Amino acid sequence: MNKGDGKYCLDANVLIQAWQKYYNPKFCPDYWSILDELGENSRIFIPEQVFEEIVRTEDDLTKWLKKSKIPVAKITLSVTQCLQEIYSTDTRHRLLVDNIRGRSLADPWVIAHAMDEKATVVTKENKETALNSTRIKIPNVCEGMNVRWMDDFQFIEEIQLKFSCSIKA
Repeated sequence: MNKGDGKYCLDANVLIQAWQKYYNPKFCPDYWSILDELGENSRIFIPEQVFEEIVRTEDDLTKWLKKSKIPVAKITLSVTQCLQEIYSTDTRHRLLVDNIRGRSLADPWVIAHAMDEKATVVTKENKETALNSTRIKIPNVCEGMNVRWMDDFQFIEEIQLKFSCSIKA
């Protein structure tokens, strides 16, 4: 199987930043149609925790996501076991979640679901390289758990998505 034919687990920031910044459906509606098609074909999915993170703000992205065909993966026993493996492999993996600010709560679940589905994680996060950092990012944990990860631009390249532009007449 070609890597571009695989399955991808999306982090919330991939959808949020694309909607807010560079692929807003007002000028790039095809991007969202393609995500819908990839979801319908079970090529992409989001964990339930990512869904909940996005829909807690009632906005246009929430409305789109609720109607989309992107599968929302529920927590199963095997996903929970993957999460336990993440935390037991390296105690620093617990730094993935910012419990004080209540941020990144879905991040460990993104990795656990990807492990369970043998999927590639797609995230906007960059690997944390500072040795004195009190935080750890999705890419760091993915590498520690031998889970393949990439950013959304690598994802677009890997699935061979091509954009075309036109001026509305």
